[in-house]
Amino acid sequence: MTVETKHVVITGATSGIGEALVKRYSLSHNVIACGRNESKLASFATQGIETLKFDITSKQQVFDAANSIDNVDIVILNAGVCEYIDDANQFDSALFERVIHANLISTGYCLEAFIPKIKKGGQLVVVSSSASFLPLPRAQAYGASKAALSYLTRVMQVELQDIHVTLVNPGFVETPLTDKNDFPMPCLVSCEQASERIYNGVFNRCDEIHFPKRFTLFLKLFSLLPFKLWSPIAKRIKR
Repeated sequence: MTVETKHVVITGATSGIGEALVKRYSLSHNVIACGRNESKLASFATQGIETLKFDITSKQQVFDAANSIDNVDIVILNAGVCEYIDDANQFDSALFERVIHANLISTGYCLEAFIPKIKKGGQLVVVSSSASFLPLPRAQAYGASKAALSYLTRVMQVELQDIHVTLVNPGFVETPLTDKNDFPMPCLVSCEQASERIYNGVFNRCDEIHFPKRFTLFLKLFSLLPFKLWSPIAKRIKR
């Protein structure tokens, strides 16, 4: 089967899932890898991959970067951060603001800047998290940002008529971000496995991609049950 060569923009491309997506898509497509890590972007450039250096938390940088491209087929908004609030009694509002800005507000910048660059019939892909399915310990900032991001993406699926929108909800993926986690991560998958699932789901124009399903379906099931059944489980997880 011949795969049509497409122009693909990937944010958060210099590490983790984003880097794996760059490698996967560059096998058969023209990729624009976006990120802040100059050495990693330089490495991509030596492989013939186009790059854009910008910080998604800067609206001006996002718009300047978007102004340099046009007529792309797929935009994958993958960049984000993960930080936890260790003590709810000592709520860290600075951390909360930082995470909400990076994961949610910055996505708004990207939507405004990049949607006009997507061809009619093209695709927008937003990487959220399965953490949005249920309230999890220490995830006041991260979980809230991802829950809002998932809601935002669902609304875009309703509203956008000429662009197909895909929501990605990964479980635990082995990345530099999750390497910092000090708790068990069930059903952990590699970045390469994650990128393959995303690639196939986007190719099939899925509305939602979630994986690994043995983990994400468990979370989805509990999200349908009364909160009082989940709350004691979540509290035990924290201990």
